[in-house]
Amino acid sequence: MESPFKADVLKGKVALLTGGGSGIGFEISTQFGLHGASIAIMGRRKQVLDSAVSGLCSQGIPAVGFVGDVRKQEDAKRVVESTVKHFGRLDILVNAAAGNFLVSSEDLSPNGFRTVMDIDSVGTFTMCHEALKYLKKGGPGRSFSSGGSILNISATLHYTAAWYQIHVSAAKAAVDATTRNLALEWGTDYDIRVNGIAPGPIGDTAGMSKLAPEEISNKAREIMPLYKLGEKWDIAMAALYLASDAGKYINGTTLVVDGGLWLSRPRHLPKEAVKQLSRAVEKRSRGVPVGVPKSKL
Repeated sequence: MESPFKADVLKGKVALLTGGGSGIGFEISTQFGLHGASIAIMGRRKQVLDSAVSGLCSQGIPAVGFVGDVRKQEDAKRVVESTVKHFGRLDILVNAAAGNFLVSSEDLSPNGFRTVMDIDSVGTFTMCHEALKYLKKGGPGRSFSSGGSILNISATLHYTAAWYQIHVSAAKAAVDATTRNLALEWGTDYDIRVNGIAPGPIGDTAGMSKLAPEEISNKAREIMPLYKLGEKWDIAMAALYLASDAGKYINGTTLVVDGGLWLSRPRHLPKEAVKQLSRAVEKRSRGVPVGVPKSKL
């Protein structure tokens, strides 16, 4: 699909993305690069990183990959510093690394719960913490006029509740709280904008195939307001909007990109049945006996 943004909207910017070598993270990496940014990606699997960097470079995008685990502060520090050493600056941090699996709460071990919390919530804060001195106004490699931008990839699971994902719901609630608090503090002190994106079900991703088998996702489409799955491109365009000057006055917001799914519930009555019920209620409110033909009124 053709981007609605100018090709140079991120010209001169340097973006570091955790989880940027696959899925939604890689699509954001690609679109940031196609719109002028230099890209550094961080991940635990060297083979995935090498393949992603090769794919980015083949499109003319300056890119580099660094192996690291967001759960380890020393890795976060090393990757942030390596990014700045390689490209000379850091303007955008995208926290897209995440862990997820379906499990009932009684079968989830405390260690499994902790692992997802460590990757999603603690890892997000750790990366932000290590990137601060490079993102803040006047930080190394940037002018004193403005700060950088942080994007945290979240979810909508915790807005109500989610079956078999208590660990992820808790972790993403923490991510959203981190986004708001950093936006308040670092926006005020350092002119850094901190926002989030909450994707809905996105087709052609490992997460979608793992969390929602095809027969389940097909059934889920019946209750989606837009009656379709989202695309990785949709999330990348939202990220471009928030990271670019188009979103320069947006801070502390988590943008839901799910087609309205989090608002939806299965219909308990067909639309025609609702119309008939509504007409019956209206007649009663006017004192007209239900079932009396209009010709008799």
